[in-house]
This record gives sequence, C-alpha cells and structure tokens, in this order.
Amino acid sequence: MEVANAINHGMDGIIVYVNQGKETIFYTAGWKNRENKIPTDPHALFKIASISKLYIAVAATKLIYDESLSLDNTLAELMPDLVGRIENAEKITLRMLLKHRSGIPNFTDQKDYPWSNHPKNNRETLALVLNKPADFAPDKKYRYSNTNYLLVGEILDETLGYSHHQYIKQKILTPLGLNDTYSLLSEVDLADVMSGYLVGNDADIKFNDYVTPGGSMIATVQDVGIFLRALNDGSLLMEEEQAIYSSIYSYEHTGLLPGYQSIAKYHKDMDAVVVQFVNTTGGNIWAKSKIVYNRIIKILRK
Repeated sequence: MEVANAINHGMDGIIVYVNQGKETIFYTAGWKNRENKIPTDPHALFKIASISKLYIAVAATKLIYDESLSLDNTLAELMPDLVGRIENAEKITLRMLLKHRSGIPNFTDQKDYPWSNHPKNNRETLALVLNKPADFAPDKKYRYSNTNYLLVGEILDETLGYSHHQYIKQKILTPLGLNDTYSLLSEVDLADVMSGYLVGNDADIKFNDYVTPGGSMIATVQDVGIFLRALNDGSLLMEEEQAIYSSIYSYEHTGLLPGYQSIAKYHKDMDAVVVQFVNTTGGNIWAKSKIVYNRIIKILRK
C-alpha cells in the first residue's frame, strides 16, 4: 500500500482513513513521536488546521437558517469597530467572507506573521492586516484568506453571546457522537496528540498552539471522516440548511499548519470518504503528500 511507502519520501508519520459504506479501514506508517520511537496510532489526535473551516461554515449555516444572521449582513453592520480599518467594510457581506470573496488580505501571507509562535488572541492576529489595502474589490474574485474565517468566528461569537466553539460542540459534535474532536489544543492531553515535525528540524512542534478560528481544531482521523460523510450525505443538515451551505462553501478541505497537513474528501463515484494525516511539513512534502493521496484513490477505484 502507498501508505507504507510514504515514509520513504520524508514523511515522519501518516494515517489514512477509508470509509466505504459500513466498512472502515485505517492505514498507518511511521511515527506518532519520532524521538521516543512511538509508532503511528490511528486514533491519535491531530491538528486538522483549515479543515476546521468546514465546521465553522456549518455553524454559520445554522445561524443563517434560524435568521440570527443574514448572508447579506455587511461587515460594517456586524463589526462596526472595523469600519475604516478594513477597506470596503461597508460592502463586504457575510456571504463574501464565507466564500473567500471579500478581498481582505490573508494574515498568514504577511511577512511578519510569527509562524513559530502563533498569536494567542484574534485581535492580535487581525492587527496584522488592519489598515492595509484590499487585495481586490468585494466579490470581484475568489482568493482564500484565513482572515475571512477569523472574522466569521468573531461574528458567530458576537451573535451567539458565547463561544462558537461551544455552539459547534452542541450542534455538530455531540449529535454526531464526535467525542474525539476539540476546538483548541488546550482542551486535550498533549500525550494524545501526534507529534509534528518540520523538514530538517528534529524538534517536536506540537506545542506551538494555534487558536485562530478556522484553523484551531483537533480531532482523530475517524471523527473527521464521520463528520465529512454526514456533511456530504445530508444527515448533518436539514434540506433548507443544506441549500444554504451549498451556496457558501465546499464539501471537502485540506489543512496545513507547521508540522501538520491533512486532506479530507468524499468521493461520490465510489461512496468513499478518505482522510489523510501527515505529521511533517516543509520542503516538497506537501506535494508528495498529495501524490500519495491520489495514488490511494487510484488504487481504491480499481
């Protein structure tokens, strides 16, 4: 299987989850922790990074459906303190934020973004792009920006009057029985988390916490797989909610943080959910990881 070969291409550890109907298979290779020679555990927790955006988009969908929010609400209406600090705040809508069509710069693209020590609050992160020119006029094009989902997380908190993390747990995680999914690294025992590595660096960097909405969640590969199937088969959202969700976001995602990369997709042609976790980043590992994933899909289709 391609999973075992992945370790020969510079990946420290890899977990692959394959679910087809009632059958679920896990494939693993390499290390959960390289220094202590702890083998990869298919049930280890992992930083799922931007796969978190799927959960936030679902939460937003539910609040839009119950009319707590509107897709046409502007950023100026929702966060008036940002008027004059984010260009076009009066024209940018919640829909544009969710669809990555706002034109707001991506904070992780800023040259002063501290990758080795992520900011510990949203406002500190947001400050990296305040008072900077827009990348483009609102709704004129698509450009992925983590800032969009930071703002959506803040909007959800303000609308709810409490943390959107709690709302996600109540409305998504608990109903699906996802007991191994968490909003923040601080909620879990670090011993249960797969170590993360950078190419050319022996240090385990799993302690480098990332708290920004849209990238902070921690989960097992199986929990991500169960969530993804529920999102795709219609069992997570009511029909009216599904229509809203389909208009704003995708049904698959990848994730990338230092030491952690992931791919989560549903393949309708073979009714398969395939989720891949790799605990190494840097160099050309991302490209190699995608090659491994695509080879696994090709094998499954035979």
